[in-house]
Amino acid sequence: MNSKVTILGVAKHVCAAVELGRKSGLYITMGDDFEEYNRITSRLPGKPPTTPHFRPDCSDLQPRKAFWIIGRDREGSIAHVQAMRLDDLCNTSLAEHLGSLKACFADPDLQAGPSSSCSCSAPTARSITGLVAYHGDIWLRADFRGRGLAAFIGRIAFGLAWAKWSPDWIYALVAGWNIEKGVVDRYGYQHCEYGSVLRLPALGISHDDWLVWLTRHELLKTFLSDVIEAGCE
Repeated sequence: MNSKVTILGVAKHVCAAVELGRKSGLYITMGDDFEEYNRITSRLPGKPPTTPHFRPDCSDLQPRKAFWIIGRDREGSIAHVQAMRLDDLCNTSLAEHLGSLKACFADPDLQAGPSSSCSCSAPTARSITGLVAYHGDIWLRADFRGRGLAAFIGRIAFGLAWAKWSPDWIYALVAGWNIEKGVVDRYGYQHCEYGSVLRLPALGISHDDWLVWLTRHELLKTFLSDVIEAGCE
């Protein structure tokens, strides 16, 4: 299946998703300057604060290992944001990575603050290893919700991640309501398990989340289905 999924095919997949967004009034740009990204996201009414995973004062967000996506409405106002980063977990597991707080901080001992902790009891987290992409900080302005845009949001992020990194896994940590309402299914995630518990008192963060993920094989299968459907095999 790998040989049938090409950069050109994935580029068409991403372009089709971008065009779908444009038809719904959402205009997409991307970048890798997280100083700029945090300046933008810190001024968005109704958006929760960006977590340390995508803050350059906390994490090492090198351009080749992280990117962001921003969607603007027809007037140029921000209506959507999301971000992805790549972690090399070839010598560890996602459970250990999260537990060490290295998913949040380049140097947890110096940056995390007192009483900070993270644990992930989701069984599959112990099996997730290799090149692992984290997908987070997803926000869509209220007036754009309910338009069926979740699928296009996931298609863009997953397509760019594959083109840049070809990761072994893509995962996100989401609140339970995303599971209950089927939001993560529409993004394209195929599995979920509870739970990840993150406590960062110094930053006012107290999260109890679900782990959602898909494998590289599942990602490529999705791309191949789209390429065949579009007649671009």
